[in-house]
Amino acid sequence: MSTTIHPSPFLRNALLIDAAASGATAALLIAGAGLLEGLLGLPVALMRGAGLILIPYVAFVAWTGARAEVARAAVVAIIAANALWAVASICLLIGAWVSPTLLGYAFVIAQAAVVALLGELQLVGLKREAAGEVRAA
Repeated sequence: MSTTIHPSPFLRNALLIDAAASGATAALLIAGAGLLEGLLGLPVALMRGAGLILIPYVAFVAWTGARAEVARAAVVAIIAANALWAVASICLLIGAWVSPTLLGYAFVIAQAAVVALLGELQLVGLKREAAGEVRAA
């Protein structure tokens, strides 16, 4: 199995949509944390910290999605990061670390679901690459 791949349009789009959605989330969490605290019941430091963590992730995913050839390990790392983010989001709600409002629960669950979906789409794209499926132009 090759260590590099030429991403299909499907995989490339899944990566670029992930970068765009994560970038929008980062901007919302960093710039809007003060306003969101009362609505979501989540601490400002948690939201800003999560937003700041997303900045290098967004850069890496966008860079990976824009490349003609990428390391398979890079895509696997992105998929793993998405899985970890989704699980950590749910663990945040299960644990006693925060006391979100109902809207806060909905926000965390919704973003975890979107992250999990993006990771799944990326996994499907990677599996298609491994199977050598013919790509649409």
